[in-house]
Amino acid sequence: RAMALPLPLPEAVALLAAFLLLLLLLICVIAHVTAIKMPALHRYEEEKFFINSEGGKESVPSIHDPPTKELSVVVPSYNEEDRLPLMMDEAMDFLEKRQKQDPSFTYEVIVVDDGSKDQTTKVAMKYCKKYGSDKVRVLSLVKNRGKGGAVRMGVFISRGKTILMADADGATKFADIEKVEEGLKNLQPWPNQTAISCGSRAHLEKDSIAKRSYFRTLLMYGFHFLVWFLCVKEIRDTQCGFKLFTREAALRTFSTLHVERWAFDVELLYIAQHLRIPIAEVAVNWTEIEGSKLVPFWSWLQMGRDLLFIRLRYMTGAWQLETRKCN
Repeated sequence: RAMALPLPLPEAVALLAAFLLLLLLLICVIAHVTAIKMPALHRYEEEKFFINSEGGKESVPSIHDPPTKELSVVVPSYNEEDRLPLMMDEAMDFLEKRQKQDPSFTYEVIVVDDGSKDQTTKVAMKYCKKYGSDKVRVLSLVKNRGKGGAVRMGVFISRGKTILMADADGATKFADIEKVEEGLKNLQPWPNQTAISCGSRAHLEKDSIAKRSYFRTLLMYGFHFLVWFLCVKEIRDTQCGFKLFTREAALRTFSTLHVERWAFDVELLYIAQHLRIPIAEVAVNWTEIEGSKLVPFWSWLQMGRDLLFIRLRYMTGAWQLETRKCN
């Protein structure tokens, strides 16, 4: 029997290109068909109240209301009973000292318990009782929404002129808020009162690579490339959980946000860039804290899929840049 001859190189390349094009079209169709057209902004009845320091229920305010505080700090927390106290002690110490130096400075810290299975709410309530529910508020979500979903729920009940997103692990020194505030100030005048200042760990990358395995370093570079290639080109570190928003910028970006888990930061900045919101990137101190919820391989795989779908869903019109109200 005669052996089948291999395809000539030009034909093989053309066949491979046709296959990849069909695969891309298929992924585009899947991304479009499976997209939830508008972000899920529903709030359960139990999430329309927070428990005050006396144990009573108080209705949550709305980001659509005029601001009544200088600063709101939103702390998304999932199973953080061990790490939260260190962060809260540092944050409250800093904020109380600032208020003593400047009595006109007002603030609130909103701890959002993202459906934790441990005592996160109980730990947070100790600070509410110590400092009062005007300064520390605890919002317990009925179900786990993911970090992005938890931050959004906190943002939507914020009273601050500016809103800081800060991780519960305390990896970033809270005093570095002065650096991101300076970054925000340097963007003035803010068009339509919108601006964002992002804390960044990009300057620490060389040191972190020395401590990581080759596999994790490869994953990190792969993720950075996908972020740059698909979504956000001007921000080196999209994932640092220390970001400061003007109230209007927080409203416009979070009410459009679809992704609720690890890649939400990327969509947030993608939205901001498309809305032409000025963004500053500011170096901050950062220390890796044990107890991360990120599972190296699977979390990065999920983030890679989300990055591709963010780009394709906006590109195909499945997602729109529209501002909506939470109800």
